[in-house]
Parts: sequence; C-alpha cells; structure tokens
Amino acid sequence: MFAFNHFNINVIDLECSVKFYKESLFLKESRRIEPDDGSFKLVFLTDGITGFSLELTWLRDWDKNHYELGDNESHLAFKTDRFEEAYLKHKEMGCISFENKEMGIYFIEDPDGYWIEIVPIR
Repeated sequence: MFAFNHFNINVIDLECSVKFYKESLFLKESRRIEPDDGSFKLVFLTDGITGFSLELTWLRDWDKNHYELGDNESHLAFKTDRFEEAYLKHKEMGCISFENKEMGIYFIEDPDGYWIEIVPIR
C-alpha cells in the first residue's frame, strides 16, 4: 500500500517562491531543512487539509538562471470550492498563464515558471 507524501520542485529564489505559494494558494510552511554547510534548503508547504506536501528545494551551487520545465505538461493541480474568488485573486496577482474556459479550468505560473492547474470542485 502506498500513499502520496510530497512533490518536489527546485526553485531559484526560495523566499520569493514561499511567498508566492502562501499568497496564491494559502499554503503554510510545515518544516524547513537547512544543513550547516548551507549547500541546500528544503521548505515543505502544506494545505493543512490533506497530508500532501509541496517541497521547494533551493541549491546553493546551481549556476543556471532557470530549470528545464519541458512543455509544462507535468504540473500540480489544486481544487477549490471558491473558484471564482480564486480566479479574481490570481488575475489581480497577474499569475494566470493559461485559461481553458471550455473545461472550466485555468493555470497559474509560479516565479520559476512552473504551472499549477486550478480546478473547481463540482
């Protein structure tokens, strides 16, 4: 038997990403790992409802300006019972990257270019 635990993404500016996920999706920091040598930092974010976490990883020695994201087909998805309210908030934040009105969904983009699908609870 298996159960979801967490999903990891690598980020360039950790605090900027933490702020984005707190503001856009109301995630809360549940724990942080920072080794003494400062080679990496891990921040785990949770929705406070499910047991699932989003792990943000910052690597000190990463020398590129961005991560290879492919075609953004791999993505996180969040469901909400306040879809219209969420849409307006994300529109105001300027982070909506794609809308599919036919399917009744949209995607937001985080500071590193990762796409997050927003799905209404029906």
